[in-house]
Amino acid sequence: MVAVARPSLEMRAMRREDLPQVGLLENASYDFPWTQGIFGDCLKAGHPSWVLCLEGRIIGYGILSVGAGEAHILNVCIDPEQRGQGFGRHLMKRLLDIARWNGAERVFLEVRPSNPNAHQLYVSMGFREIGRRPRYYPAHGGREDAIVMALEFAVS
Repeated sequence: MVAVARPSLEMRAMRREDLPQVGLLENASYDFPWTQGIFGDCLKAGHPSWVLCLEGRIIGYGILSVGAGEAHILNVCIDPEQRGQGFGRHLMKRLLDIARWNGAERVFLEVRPSNPNAHQLYVSMGFREIGRRPRYYPAHGGREDAIVMALEFAVS
């Protein structure tokens, strides 16, 4: 029997020197990307900011805001070339663990209606739609609503 090497997957805190690579992923993923300055501001503000690395290369990231028993997923992204392999679910599970470890009882996020893959991932993880934010996202030819979703952690 031949042993198959499993790829090395690591999640670690985002560092300032990660911002150029994070910016490249952001630009490759979104028509209206965050700037490196926004990511830098998140680090300065102390928001839990994490990168997912495959074989030492950043393939995803997630940023949370945590406070008052709640967390808000501000940004989450997987490299377009790495999507569909379970990395998004892996990243989301870790972000939810981090939210829980920081005392959150519920987690919120927004998702574009035009992003059905992300929406389905969130639904499959237990998020439910709780409302809409009209004209929340910039879009070609105007603005796009956001679907607001929430996940309540079970009280033990």
